[in-house]
Amino acid sequence: MKLSFTRSLIAAAILSMSGTAFAADITGAGSTFIYPILSKWADAYKTKTGVGVNYQSIGSGGGIKQVKAKTVDFGASDKPLNAQEQAESGLTQFPAIMGGIVPVVNLDGVANNQMKLNGEVLAEIFMGKITKWNDPKIVALNKGMKLPASDITVVHRADGSGTTFNFTNYLSKINNEWKEKVGSDTSVAWPVGTGGKGNEGVSNFVKQIKGSIGYVETAYAKQNNMIQTQLQNKDGLFVVANAETVKAAAANADWEKAPGFYEILTNEPGKNSWPITATTFVLMHKQQATPERAAEALKFFQWSFVNGDKMALGLDYIPMPDNVVKKIEAAWKANIKGMDGKAVY
Repeated sequence: MKLSFTRSLIAAAILSMSGTAFAADITGAGSTFIYPILSKWADAYKTKTGVGVNYQSIGSGGGIKQVKAKTVDFGASDKPLNAQEQAESGLTQFPAIMGGIVPVVNLDGVANNQMKLNGEVLAEIFMGKITKWNDPKIVALNKGMKLPASDITVVHRADGSGTTFNFTNYLSKINNEWKEKVGSDTSVAWPVGTGGKGNEGVSNFVKQIKGSIGYVETAYAKQNNMIQTQLQNKDGLFVVANAETVKAAAANADWEKAPGFYEILTNEPGKNSWPITATTFVLMHKQQATPERAAEALKFFQWSFVNGDKMALGLDYIPMPDNVVKKIEAAWKANIKGMDGKAVY
């Protein structure tokens, strides 16, 4: 992503101010989806400025609760709050990063990105209607692949999760029975399966349990050398989850028109689009009792927008485009203020 001269000057100004006027660490909590890249950004930011970011990877539901309770400087959620929810809670949100959610399996003889699935089959697996790996519907999608007659073990999130929200949002768009009986939210009544806490917990369970299937953010799949599946997209083509296919789906986002940055990117059109693409949103209070803490949190995210693209792409995340960053910065100035009414940023 090409940086403008103005953004570079802003970044230099941030570095000159940080670490001197504010000594305490920034605190945040929520999304496990963003954690791999947020931790990289935080390490690099501390090296440059001396200011740390103490982030609790507890799931989007926990992050929303903590920011509402004002126990952290920011929350992070992969389920966006609509304009009414933001107004009722006194919060504002902005998108920080985009990435993919991918089905992962632990199955002998199956290589990474070899197995093909579609939304209908995936929904039936997670509803417990397809219970064997050699089910005719899976076999039909994977002609020539030797599939065992073993049981399928479903692994899902046990905590309030934005990853779950986007995964179930996708299944609700594909399968009417799923939409009616299970629905889409950060927590749902799973028909079958074992629950793991966070993307970390799901990754660990899938790695340990033979014959299992779960869903995780692509960075977790990549870091843990997990077996990912292909997925059929809205245009009917089978694609793998990587930076290119996530970027293709993310290109459909219309952040200029999205009220309160509310945007969901599941089952987007395009022959190269990855069907379960998600965004992590940062949540902050509009009225700040400690504006210096809010200012430091915004400095961190602005620094990450300017300097964090290469780190993000290395983990198959998609950074926010320059024009969207400008819209985000304008929203900071308009929405996040101290008790005296002055803009924090």
